[in-house]
Amino acid sequence: MKQIVLVWLLVLLATTPSFGQLKTHTFQEAAQLAEQNPKPMVVFIHTSWCKYCKIMDNSTFKNKEVIAVLNANFYFISLDAQTKESITFNKHTFRFQPTGTKTGMHELATALATIKDQVRYPTLTILGTDTSIIFQQHSIIGANTLLSILDKAK
Repeated sequence: MKQIVLVWLLVLLATTPSFGQLKTHTFQEAAQLAEQNPKPMVVFIHTSWCKYCKIMDNSTFKNKEVIAVLNANFYFISLDAQTKESITFNKHTFRFQPTGTKTGMHELATALATIKDQVRYPTLTILGTDTSIIFQQHSIIGANTLLSILDKAK
């Protein structure tokens, strides 16, 4: 009997997609959802080669409290600054801008990660319900610090 209950619990946990997982949206999805239910958007701007981005992704965004607050009160968007896909947001299409043969940066990443004329990774940007930038910070942000920032941005 205990085995049946245990198996049932494991199946239930495995088939519940939002249990303990951070809901990640595209810009288009977040904009559509915000039409029905306005919430600020949290944008994590990163690259595949940035070790600090990976540290933040694997620590801060795996924290259960952070996940719960983000899922309940925000639309979370993970933006690879070097994506080559065009992104339409706020009635504007943003594109990848090459800077060399194998290098470049997406226009939307530039728009959201530029602080004092510099783009660094990781960058966390929070957009208000009117999509204006209400918070930006370069560098790793720990879970407790992020929870404090999110509390002020709700």
